[in-house]
Amino acid sequence: MDILVATGNKNKIKELSQIMPEHRFLTPADLNIEYDYDETGTTYCENALGKALCLHKLVGKPVLAEDSGLSVPALNGDPGIYSARYGLKEGLKLNDAEKNAYLLKNMEAIKDRRAFFVCSMVLVMNEYRYFVVQETMEGEIALAPAGNNGFGYDPVLYIPASGKTVAQMCDDEKNALSHRGKAGRKMKLIIESLAKELD
Repeated sequence: MDILVATGNKNKIKELSQIMPEHRFLTPADLNIEYDYDETGTTYCENALGKALCLHKLVGKPVLAEDSGLSVPALNGDPGIYSARYGLKEGLKLNDAEKNAYLLKNMEAIKDRRAFFVCSMVLVMNEYRYFVVQETMEGEIALAPAGNNGFGYDPVLYIPASGKTVAQMCDDEKNALSHRGKAGRKMKLIIESLAKELD
C-alpha cells in the first residue's frame, strides 16, 4: 500500500520503510506536491497532527506524519520539540554534528544525564478522524559522540542496556528499540485495521 507521509526527511522515510516493509512511503516531493509546514505546536503530538492535517487539506487523502526529538529533563526538556532547530534561539544555525556538540557543551556540568527520544505519529483520515501513537526510547547523554549509523542525536544517546549509543546500533537493533520503531509497529496495526479504507 502507498502511504503519503508529511515529511521531506529521507532518513525518516528509510526507517518507516524498514519498520513497515510491506508499505511504500511517499513524500510530497515524490508526488510533485509543494508542501511546507511551520511547526508552531507546543508538543510533539500537536506538531505531528498539524503536519498531517496541513498536507491532508492539500491532497484530500489519508496522511501519516510524525514529530520526534530528544528531551533532556536536566535541561528542562530541551532540545525537545525544537530538536531540529536546537541553537536557533541563541542565533545559531547548526548541522547535526554541531547540535550534538552544543548539547554536550550544555551538559558539561550536569550529573543527571537521563534523556529520551520521543516519537509522536499521527495518521489523519480526515480533519475529524485521526489516530495517534506516541513512544519513547530512554537512555542517557553520552560523554562524547560515538557511532556512524543513524542521524540527528543518535551519536549522543547512550542506551545502558545495549552498552552503545543509538548510532552504534545496526538498523535492526535500532528499530527494535527506538521510539520510531515502537510507534511504527503500533501504527502498523492501526493501518492494517483500516486497510480497506486506505486502498
